[in-house]
Amino acid sequence: MWSPYEHSRQHPHDFIVKYRFYTPEEGGRKQLPIQGYRCDFSYEGDDITTTGIYAIHPEFEDEEGQLIMDTRHPVHREGQARMWILFGEMRGKVHRHRIHVGTRGYFMEGPRRVGEVEVTSLVGLLTNPLD
Repeated sequence: MWSPYEHSRQHPHDFIVKYRFYTPEEGGRKQLPIQGYRCDFSYEGDDITTTGIYAIHPEFEDEEGQLIMDTRHPVHREGQARMWILFGEMRGKVHRHRIHVGTRGYFMEGPRRVGEVEVTSLVGLLTNPLD
């Protein structure tokens, strides 16, 4: 069973995205991930050779908007995920200025894009800790 990030981090997720994992034919993963997947994030339009990628991890929801707790089965190819900025300092320096409803980006595995995302709502981004 999954242990929600909210329990360990003691604050809400930063924002919510709708996502789509690329198919293998599009350069995506051969297998869909399970809850607990730790990819990175990049913004649409960034050149990651200069900006880098960011430690922002997803926590996937089911069709009813409930957190998926079962770690035995893959998540859906498309759906909704709660996003967690891992470093509070980066939340203040970078992400509070760049993330808004409609921001587009990517799930990243190293330099490879494996899925696309679009921010659908802000939750704790503006109030979560900066340390």
